[in-house]
Amino acid sequence: MQKLGNTLVNMTVVLTLVAIVTGVILAYVNNVTKEPIDEQKKETLASGIKSVMQDNNLQVVSTDTVKKTEQEDNKEYTYVIYSVNNAKGEPLGKAVESTTMGFGGALKVLIGFNTSGDIKGYTILETTETPGLGAKADQWFQAGNKGSIIDKNPGTDKLKVTKDGGSVDAITASTITSRAFLKAVNQAYAATQIDVAEEETGVAMASEVGEQSNN
Repeated sequence: MQKLGNTLVNMTVVLTLVAIVTGVILAYVNNVTKEPIDEQKKETLASGIKSVMQDNNLQVVSTDTVKKTEQEDNKEYTYVIYSVNNAKGEPLGKAVESTTMGFGGALKVLIGFNTSGDIKGYTILETTETPGLGAKADQWFQAGNKGSIIDKNPGTDKLKVTKDGGSVDAITASTITSRAFLKAVNQAYAATQIDVAEEETGVAMASEVGEQSNN
């Protein structure tokens, strides 16, 4: 009986030591890989912004985070809005990170809008959709393809799948992913309108303060 007790103690000690060593190794690996992963994400984002805005010499002049509760599902979504200028300092528009839930999980999209709100381009930043079906979203909605949304404006064009009364052909056998993608696009556009409204309000307030100061 005492031997069994000693064996259990020894097993417990060994398992504890293994857990500690494993934890230390995992922490070390995470620490070593975190910086390269973060750097890779930054490079991917920077490249994505240039791609969706169709300008390799652009400058990101501001980054804003907008939180908005959508009436459709009463959930709060977070949008990251990058305001960009060209090399001459002239406004090109905004690139927006927007995330929705697709068939397989989160679908994060980066969409570029010009100053009029027309879609210049898009890229998929993250997806867990089924390869060969939902994963086709990275090309299906590009210019020249069947479901193209390029040069369309969510404010005036009905960017929904045709099954829902919209003007966009869904990815074959992947309507759920198509709906999620278009939802991300429409919500990104709506977020830019909030951002624009806030900018205009800020300018108006600054103007009023200036007038009062002069008086």
